[in-house]
Amino acid sequence: MAEAKEYTKGDFTIVWKAEKCIHAGECVKRLPEVYKPRERPWITPENASVEALKSQIDACPSGALSYK
Repeated sequence: MAEAKEYTKGDFTIVWKAEKCIHAGECVKRLPEVYKPRERPWITPENASVEALKSQIDACPSGALSYK
């Protein structure tokens, strides 16, 4: 089982569990300035507000994205 990857913006952290991802693309559709699958790191949380990030993560259909 792969480890979760974390991407931090201040005291807000996005947690991504690759093995749960179904590649629905909701993250890229909702916040293309944050989620760029062809780049590394592919998640840049500093490019959106915490409120926008939470809203997008809550819409993740697979639960691969979460936050703390």
